[in-house]
Amino acid sequence: MSLWQKLACVILALVLCGSVAANWLAPAGYAKQYREATDAPPSRAHWLGTDEMGRDRFARVLYGTRISLLLAPAAALLSTLMAALIGGLAGYLGGIWARMAMAVTDLFLSLPWLFLLITARALMPLNVSPLISVMVTFMLLGLLGWTTAARVLCTTAASLRGSDFVRQAQAAGLPAQRLFWVHVVPNLKPVLYAQFWISIPVFILSEANLGILGLGVAEPMPSWGSLLKELEGLVSIGEEPWKFVPLILLVVVVTSFQVLLSKQEEMAA
Repeated sequence: MSLWQKLACVILALVLCGSVAANWLAPAGYAKQYREATDAPPSRAHWLGTDEMGRDRFARVLYGTRISLLLAPAAALLSTLMAALIGGLAGYLGGIWARMAMAVTDLFLSLPWLFLLITARALMPLNVSPLISVMVTFMLLGLLGWTTAARVLCTTAASLRGSDFVRQAQAAGLPAQRLFWVHVVPNLKPVLYAQFWISIPVFILSEANLGILGLGVAEPMPSWGSLLKELEGLVSIGEEPWKFVPLILLVVVVTSFQVLLSKQEEMAA
């Protein structure tokens, strides 16, 4: 592991620990309003100031970071499992199953999945609870983000189908289901690991885009997208620089994932 990759691990660990400890670092919570200090600058009481509703921005950054860093991997895991089941199983079975799976995959790839995500999220009721909005947002990300990996896994599984160890297992009378899970899936692990790590920063950015459009996590629960939406009214960078903390944190986290992703690509190769 290179120096940059070690640094990326340290940064992600620090950010994750800070977000997990949000209840201790910001015990007042993300929804408490300080009506006497609305849209206030940073102070000893409020390290990043308050927003226009008087909520502590530092607390909202911590809780919003927790949402992204905990649920984006969950969505990535869901998309990876779907890619393994659809792409890997179709490639292993071959024939009409592979053609049907690739037809569905091509259909999904031909459509802008972010647009589909925005449409699906916009169809939800406006009064949906924050917790449900979080679960639905990241579940939609997982359900729509599996297609590219499915094609790669289908091709890889198809090449494994004709390999010597698979033929030997078939000749020994090993059931097809057990053969797939015991012999084929372990050989797909490098691709699955790479897909998992690729999906995490993609889903983080996708949620941020939805939040900027007002279609992400519902208020009052914070997210990086809703925090970045505050930058819309800024005239200059030097006007209120503390509002750029969520943006800087987002860039640092995504960049750290990309640095670690290079390691996963080396392993997959």
